[in-house]
Parts: sequence; structure tokens; C-alpha cells
Amino acid sequence: MENKIIIPLDLDYQEAMKLAHLLDSKICRMKIGNQLFTSSGPKVIKELQQDGFDIFLDLKFHDIPNTVYEAVKSAADLGVWMVNVHASGGKQMLEASKKALEHFSNPPLLIAVTVLTSLSKESLSDVGLDNLDDQVLRLTSLAKDCGLDGVVCSSSDTASVKREFGEEFLAVTPGIRPSGSSLDDQSRVSTPSEAIKNGSDYLVIGRPITGSADPKRALEEIYKEIS
Repeated sequence: MENKIIIPLDLDYQEAMKLAHLLDSKICRMKIGNQLFTSSGPKVIKELQQDGFDIFLDLKFHDIPNTVYEAVKSAADLGVWMVNVHASGGKQMLEASKKALEHFSNPPLLIAVTVLTSLSKESLSDVGLDNLDDQVLRLTSLAKDCGLDGVVCSSSDTASVKREFGEEFLAVTPGIRPSGSSLDDQSRVSTPSEAIKNGSDYLVIGRPITGSADPKRALEEIYKEIS
């Protein structure tokens, strides 16, 4: 089976490397977000790559087009497997992020964040948005039109994303919780098998693995569930 599990290393450097050394790069990839990258920088990417892990650099770039262009280009220079931007940055910013990868022979996948899975329909009204489903599809359409490879979206949005934009357009799904797990700070969640059934290409699974007493076993059980 394709390597579909992405584990977010929202930890300090020592804990992140300790966890990575327990896990098998053949059945998971690693996601480096703001916490770890801010504290440790590119060195942690290089070390994890040396251990065989593909890296999703999850910094959610959202800035003026030229700044995002340079940031995405720098990410590609690091040899990461995937990088993301916020679709709400607009057409010019998304086009700039795509253009940054034109001269790479093996560019990373470029993914857009639509609506954070920590946001519920109720909390969206706080930022002036009334219809979550419409917003997800609007931003997904913009990302597709600008040539990006896919979007980050909840499992509940995946079926509509695939239906509207095609099976080849990638859906990366956070908010994955095995049955009985705590929701933590996620509002829109699904189990691993539900997400795969809905069409998710990659599953971001954090605390059910990273917070487990036996992370290796937790990963292997989830891998078996979706295989």
C-alpha cells in the first residue's frame, strides 16, 4: 500500500528525533510545523531525511506573492516532499507559489489549506464566513485553477472535493482520530478508515500516535486498519 500516514512532529527537537527513531519510514511520513521548524530549523529536515522519511513542511505560507514565492522556493531547495500555503492568500499568491517550483526537476507537492479543521461552522462566523462548505469548495476551486496539487481538508469535505475536482486532485486530511480517541482541539474529525473511504489520499495523524505509550504499535495498528 502507498505510504498514506503523515505524523506531525509538534514536539521539541529531542522528543521529535526520539519518536522518529521508533517509527518505520516505510509506513509513515513526517510533518514539520511551526513549532519544530522555529526551534530547530532546516537541520531537523535533513536529519529526518537521512533516516529515510519524506517531509511535509507545514508552515502554511500566507503573505504577499513575492514573499511566498521565495519561501516555497526555499522549501523546495530543502528537498521536502510536500509544502503548503493558505488558499485564502488569493490568486496572485497561489500562482506565485506554483511558479516558484517551475525550475525544479523533482518539485515538492504543493498543497493549499482551505479551512482549518479546528474551526467549526459556528466559529467561522467570527471571521465573517457563514457557509463552511461553500468556503471550502471556493478555495479548493481557486487552488485547482492556480495549478496546485491538492488541498488540506477535513474528511467530511473530501468526497465533494474529489467529485468536483477529480480523483487526481489530492486531499490531505488532518483531524484523524481512531475510534475512542480524544478529539483534542479538532472540531471536524473522522476515523482512519472513514477518511480513506471518503477518498482522502493522505492522513495526518498526531496525538493518537505521538501521545501513545507505544507509538510504534499505535502506528502499525492504524496502518493495518487502512491497508
